[in-house]
Formats: sequence, structure tokens, C-alpha cells
Amino acid sequence: MFNDIYRHRRVLVTGHTGFKGSWLLAWLHRLQADVLGVGLPLPAGQPSHLDLLALPGSKSAVVDIRDLAALRSVFRAFNPEIVFHLAAQPLVRLSYQIPVETLATNAMGTAHVLEACREATALRAIVAVTSDKCYENSEREEPYNEQDRVGGYDPYSVSKGCAELIISAYRRSFFHPEALGRSHHVLLASARAGNVVGGGDWAVDRLVPDLVRAAAAGQPAVIRNPNAVRPWQHVLEPLAGYLVLGQKLHERQAACAAAWNFGPDADGMVAVQTAAEHLARHWPAIRLTTTTPTNAPHEAGILRLDCTKAKHDLQWRPIWNTDQTFRHTAGWYRDFYAEGKVDTFADLDEYIRAAESLNLPWAEK
Repeated sequence: MFNDIYRHRRVLVTGHTGFKGSWLLAWLHRLQADVLGVGLPLPAGQPSHLDLLALPGSKSAVVDIRDLAALRSVFRAFNPEIVFHLAAQPLVRLSYQIPVETLATNAMGTAHVLEACREATALRAIVAVTSDKCYENSEREEPYNEQDRVGGYDPYSVSKGCAELIISAYRRSFFHPEALGRSHHVLLASARAGNVVGGGDWAVDRLVPDLVRAAAAGQPAVIRNPNAVRPWQHVLEPLAGYLVLGQKLHERQAACAAAWNFGPDADGMVAVQTAAEHLARHWPAIRLTTTTPTNAPHEAGILRLDCTKAKHDLQWRPIWNTDQTFRHTAGWYRDFYAEGKVDTFADLDEYIRAAESLNLPWAEK
């Protein structure tokens, strides 16, 4: 897969203890990469997807990306060839409570990672992950594409807009594609993904984990903002995009050093209530009630992504429709709570088989 670009290569992943980062580590392990995870300690008091995976030979460094000196030390010692930057404070509502920490982590933390990258002599490719919420949201019906203005209303969205500007500044100032092979050897891209779901997420104040915790406790789950529209996708969808992007950058395809959207087709851009009903259809223990909170902090009412560029230029496309996405998500949690099973690699294998059946280039063996 991915033209065998990751086999035995040194790959550094920030945010590996988080939901998306732990799934990426699983996939890179399957690709036989030499991976180092860099992130905060595993959260106490809740299951850890990374621990449950029990990846043999897994390497990690406990480092806060707000600590530039510590990051530099890790980069110098490991000297990565490819970097995936996923570390972040990932929650909109929490950003209202800790705005300075959110900005320090998501904006300056990104700058610190890119600064450490400048000292990695073997480095060839950087994929910096931000968010679909980096766009200046005007509550429009049309999907946002990579040329739309970045910005944000809440501290989280602003932090991701800032991260995009920082990435752009580093790309033009230090990793300019037109100077590749002369003043540097690195290509840098940013990736903006929609709302991701899948097994192994136990974050607080996020739809699927909230529903799962309630179901496991035999309680009904309360859905806030049931009419808010989001681009829902299984976590493997954007990860496939990130890995394609890392491959293209490492192959010195300079045109890929840009911003990219990774989101679902139109059927995946649905309301929160609809997404919850999809999940409940595959796990009847989920019981739903809805509420419209008063005096709640602002959250966008509608957000859609245009992924035309990734489909055309990277030959990436979403594979699982909405029902398949939530079937696999519900099944992962059902099996975990009923039998202690961890279906991560089973889901990954089924996803890869689906990609092969569609003749997607990244899945060729």
C-alpha cells in the first residue's frame, strides 16, 4: 500500500495518544514503519485505545508540544523522515473554558513542531493536520473548499485558522516547493478533516463517546444541538488521505505541498440527530433524548466540506457511506463492552479490502 513508502521508514506522529493518532499508529504499524509517538500522557480514569492496541515494539515520548526545547531534543534524537502532526486541544466547547491553552497548543504548538522539523536532516515530508473548523464559517449551505478564507468564531476554530496561517508561512518561508532540492528537501502540506467517528474514542463532550458511555451505563443520552449539520466520516477515511499525502510528499510531488480537505460524500453531511439515529440503529442499547441548551457557547449550525481537489489530484475518495461508518463504529463499541474485543485491525482490514475492490491506487499491493 501507498507504494510501500512507509516500510522501515522513521515516522514521527504527534498526538499519538489521542483518538485519531492511535488509529494512525495502528495503520503505520501494519505498514511496518518505524514509528515514534510524541504526546501527552495517556488520560487517567478511562480506557485508552492506544493501550488496548498493545502494539509490539511501540515507541513513545511524553512531550508537550508547547515545550519547544523538549520537541527539538526528540526530533534530533529520532531524526524522522516523515512527520504527521496531529497533537491538539480538539474540543470546541472546552476552548471557551481554556482559550489561552487552546491557542498555545494548537497555534504555537504547531509552530514549535514545524520549527523542530527544520532541524531534522533526514526529513522529507510533513503532514500537519488542522480541522474543517479552520474556515471562516458563514453558515452557508455550500461546502467549503481549500480556497475559502480561514478564520473562526470560537477559540478552537480560531486556533485552527491560526495553525493554517502558520503552516502556510513556514511552507513559503522555509519549505517553499519551488526551492525543493536547492535550499531544502522538505514538502509541507496541511489536512482539514471533517468530524471523525470510530471505535476507541472516549473523549468528553463528543457525540459518539457520550452516546456510548450512556449506553454502557444503561442510561439515555442527551443530544445537544440536534439540528447542527456536520460532515461525518469514519476515522480511517481521513487517515487514508493523510497517508496518501505523506506518500506524495515523500515522492517529491511538489504540487501536493498545499492545503487539502478530507470529508464524506453528500450523504455523510447530516444533522447530529440523524448521526445519532444511525448509531442507535446498530446498537439498540443507545436511547436518545434531545435538548436545545440555553445560554450555551456558540457552535456552528452547518458545516460542509468540498473534497473535489483530493478526489481529483490525490485519487483519494471516501469509501464507507454513513450507514457503514456508524455500523462499524457501533460494532466496535458493542464488541468491546460485551466481550472486551478490540476490532481496530478487523475494521482496518475490511476498509482496505473495500478500497481494493474500488481499485484505489493507494490500496494496490
